[in-house]
Amino acid sequence: MTLWRPVAALADLMVPEVCGGCGRPGSAWCRRCAAALADVPVELTPRVPLPVTAWALGRYRGPHREAVVALKEHGRRDLADPLGRALACGLVELHRWAELPAQSRLCLIPAPTRLAAARRRGGDPVTAVCRRAAERLGPGARVMPILRTRALTRDSAGLTAAGRSTNLSGAVRLMSHRPASLPNRRDDAVVLVDDVLTTGATAAESIVVLARGGIMVDAVMVIAGA
Repeated sequence: MTLWRPVAALADLMVPEVCGGCGRPGSAWCRRCAAALADVPVELTPRVPLPVTAWALGRYRGPHREAVVALKEHGRRDLADPLGRALACGLVELHRWAELPAQSRLCLIPAPTRLAAARRRGGDPVTAVCRRAAERLGPGARVMPILRTRALTRDSAGLTAAGRSTNLSGAVRLMSHRPASLPNRRDDAVVLVDDVLTTGATAAESIVVLARGGIMVDAVMVIAGA
């Protein structure tokens, strides 16, 4: 125990701790970035129409953008906790505004991901954020990572809204689960969660696939809206 502080200090000198939102040294997530993510959710108007309202914790700039990039591309898995905290607070706000049905349970469904991408990143970052949020929301909240993107689907980066929709058509699939374990309209409010909403194509296709499986989405929530 007496060696902990010197060793920790030495480790900090070797790999300085910097904020994942602004790059300031001294903490993994600074108060200023935490305050930015604590703002109320903003309603989005995606180019691909959605049958439900889409919300974001903020716009894709500043700490919202930097945190997403750090989490997904730079291996900052520690950011799942502050982002999960912000997601939980945003969902509480939506419930307070009556934007979510007053069901007894809340089901968070992470947007689809390719298995290869998830393995490369040490797990799906969006699922990790959802799980941190569910822990803070209590036993009535659960996470169901039941969507996958087919392995040969082209990366949608750089495509138009129409191109993204065409690219994703038939590419999202629902993983098999026991029917009794899936969300139902009587007990569950269902929120589709993603890191960024650009055109809305992924969310639209995911909602269609879930509906075919008998799961009705009540809202979409993302960390950042592009």
